[in-house]
Amino acid sequence: MTLINLIEQIKDRRKVLDVTQETLAEISGVGLRTLKQFESGKGNPTLATLQKLCDALGLKIQLQIKKVES
Repeated sequence: MTLINLIEQIKDRRKVLDVTQETLAEISGVGLRTLKQFESGKGNPTLATLQKLCDALGLKIQLQIKKVES
């Protein structure tokens, strides 16, 4: 999963739950301006910020590590 996919899933989940950006910003502790930037494809969220958003929406972040062969 790419960062873009994760942000899209966050946005989609927010809409499915009928949560406004303002409400998500408030319950997650992420600034509204920051959230709007992420959802519009701008900005570079930290893992901690993504975790706050996912926690507020009941999502889990699952990292995939690919082994690089030499």
